[in-house]
Amino acid sequence: MAYQIRKLTIEDYDAMLELWNSTEQSRRALNPVDDSREGIDRYLRRNPDTCFGAVSEDNRLIGVILTGHDGRRGIIHHMCVHSEYRRQGIASALVQTAEAALRKQGIQKIFCLVFIDNDNANAFWEKMGYSLRSNLNYRNKSLNADIPTGE
Repeated sequence: MAYQIRKLTIEDYDAMLELWNSTEQSRRALNPVDDSREGIDRYLRRNPDTCFGAVSEDNRLIGVILTGHDGRRGIIHHMCVHSEYRRQGIASALVQTAEAALRKQGIQKIFCLVFIDNDNANAFWEKMGYSLRSNLNYRNKSLNADIPTGE
């Protein structure tokens, strides 16, 4: 299957949202503020060189990875490949492209968050060399009532 990896722009938003909503695991990671058009536009403007899409020969967005950094650590916020195109190396290629972009910006360490019950994703990230940290607690606080704090 032929595809190209290219940088994402806000013009990709509708296709990204459609892709994320195509799977339950990705859909449940979305929130109405950060993943709105305005939120994604803000993220892409802040991280213009580290967010990528895989595009099929017919110009369909079939995979995305949103990756950014704070100058110290990289974070993969969203990574999704359409279910029809999985097991073809697209996810691995997206991760490797994002890792190279972060490395080019001087980032030496990356983390991602994966739902504990998402066995396929956890197996994928393990295969990609992302170790499980069992000595940390992930904590968050929403500063906006429209963003759920999680389970």
